[in-house]
Amino acid sequence: MNHKFLSGIITPVCGNQVSYKLPGSILTFIRKENEMKSSHTEQSSSIYKNHLQLHAQIEKWHQPHLICYVLLYIIFSSLPVIAQPSGGPYGPMRQRYDLPDVAGKIYYVAPDGQAESSGETLAQPTSLAAAIERVKTGDAIVLRGGIYRIGDLKLNQGITMQPYADEQPVLKGTLVATQWRSLHNGLWSTSWSYLFPAKPADWWPRQWHGKQTPLHRFNNDMVFVDGKMLQSAGWEGEVDANSFFINYDTGEVFISIDPTDRLVEITAFEGALTRVTDECHGKKSDGKGPVIRGITFTQYAYRALEVKGTDPEGLSPESEHGKEVVGTTLENCTISFCSRVAAYLRGDNLIMRHCLVSDTSTEGIYILSSSDVLLEKNIFTRNNIERITGYYPAAVKIFNQCYRVTCRDNLVIDHPYSNGIWYDVGNVDGRFINNWVENIGNMKRRFSKTRFWPSDNGFFFEISKGAICAGNMFVNCDQGIYVINSSDVEMYNNTLVNSTVCIGRTARTAAGDHFGWHPSTGPDVEERDGHIFVNNLLTADEHYHRPLLVLWQPASLCKRLNKPQVKRLDYNVYVRREDSASEPLIMWSPAESENCRQEFKSPEDLQKLHPEFSAHSLNFTNYNGPLFKSPELGNYELLQAFPGSTAASPLPTEIPELLGQKQDSRFPGAFPPQP
Repeated sequence: MNHKFLSGIITPVCGNQVSYKLPGSILTFIRKENEMKSSHTEQSSSIYKNHLQLHAQIEKWHQPHLICYVLLYIIFSSLPVIAQPSGGPYGPMRQRYDLPDVAGKIYYVAPDGQAESSGETLAQPTSLAAAIERVKTGDAIVLRGGIYRIGDLKLNQGITMQPYADEQPVLKGTLVATQWRSLHNGLWSTSWSYLFPAKPADWWPRQWHGKQTPLHRFNNDMVFVDGKMLQSAGWEGEVDANSFFINYDTGEVFISIDPTDRLVEITAFEGALTRVTDECHGKKSDGKGPVIRGITFTQYAYRALEVKGTDPEGLSPESEHGKEVVGTTLENCTISFCSRVAAYLRGDNLIMRHCLVSDTSTEGIYILSSSDVLLEKNIFTRNNIERITGYYPAAVKIFNQCYRVTCRDNLVIDHPYSNGIWYDVGNVDGRFINNWVENIGNMKRRFSKTRFWPSDNGFFFEISKGAICAGNMFVNCDQGIYVINSSDVEMYNNTLVNSTVCIGRTARTAAGDHFGWHPSTGPDVEERDGHIFVNNLLTADEHYHRPLLVLWQPASLCKRLNKPQVKRLDYNVYVRREDSASEPLIMWSPAESENCRQEFKSPEDLQKLHPEFSAHSLNFTNYNGPLFKSPELGNYELLQAFPGSTAASPLPTEIPELLGQKQDSRFPGAFPPQP
């Protein structure tokens, strides 16, 4: 696409209001915001202002006049639609909200609203807690801007919650600590009655991880000084400017920062809002999920939001879970700094769009036993900020027999101690489409040729059946794609930069398993195959010394499972910037060798052993020619000058439709070739 040509057409009519920048430029802009801590304080920190400025800028880019929309529609409808991460905007979009069009009443609330006020007029707002008690299905709560220090609210009605106009309501789970005393030894202490001691789950292997993760990390209390989160310490002597200690026997909190003229906040609520399924406030559940837009939830001990529902503990038909609460919608929300999880979400037809989830611990978003879910254009960043080991963290965990969960065009970025998006246990027909996944896990982790877990993975599909992973961009991931003990995963047109793909299987079953029934929800051992890997672009720079593709199983399975895990493997393009002579390009199992493994330097070598695979794949070793448009700026559009830019196979009809791509488009990787 000729951007100068488009500029010549659009600018005279639309001026400079319309942005048609490439994905890399928007990604770089968002990355600057991501490097900040998005904590909200009464002092309107510069960090928060930067966050708002970011979304104000994005909003400005995307508010052209109606005539511009018409012109753009005419121009772009005649052009081929392409498969790729869109480049944004991702995350919350600042906007001015009209009053919601609802069948019921509108209740106005404010941080200083009075519970006894009716809340039915803007001039006499009620409190948020009072409104939550009064609302019934079809009502709405409109929140005035400001900070609401509130939590542990319960709701069982399908209502709408949103800001008033362009105001910014922020719900906080902390209270301000003001009564400090100096101990004259570099420490200050305060008595605190809202404490949340906790222990690790009984399955946490302390014998393996206790040295790395002290037990106090599992307590749910959090302390913030001027918006900065402090880490927990084990005793007074460990406390420094970046940490705090709690003596649970005496109820005292210790810090080493002089609290004079500082805003010190300590958690006082476990969560903000729970959508329950039983009777609440004198009303029975209506079975409808809330619609929540434009609200920030931050600084909660445990989780900010939860939607209750059935959690099967064994194989469960789709009809028996996810039905208690349906249709929950989260749009343009920010959820940050939760001691464990931003939100536990259950229920069919969940939509989460244009949200920011950041600075969480074990998980960001946890979706459980739900069907027909859509996550779209969200930012998921900085999970596992406490660096807890042995807890299998993920920015998004899709868990326990979810059906048809689609993750489309999200930004999953900067998770050095966490997985990205993990479909875990019993999931069916997942869709992972056009996402940008970058900086997942520890790239310096020692690579093992015999064990590929534990690892941190961009797209992780485990003990599940059927998925399409297509059109995604993976950059600098411990493992970009990890498929384990699953069946029928189709991987098309992904671009991977310094991000290994691993497809594996083991003999794991429910008998004697650490998690009991979990393996029973996925395919049996003999059914862990049927994968497709086609039209992918796998690249490595001069610093990356790992295989680009791994198909793995333990030697103990070689006699039992002696057929390949993939049913189609072809039209992939491999590019290495240096020779990497000491490292294989492809690791393959099962193979007729002592360790059930064989290593290949090229797809041609693999094809000699397995003529059915990789006949049309290409390999570029020690290659320094044209490849990406500008990797330095995060622009991984493929260049037409790259010799392998058209080495691709036609796709099954369903795949171009999912990607928004013309049926006859052929190219490797996520982005179509550009001049």
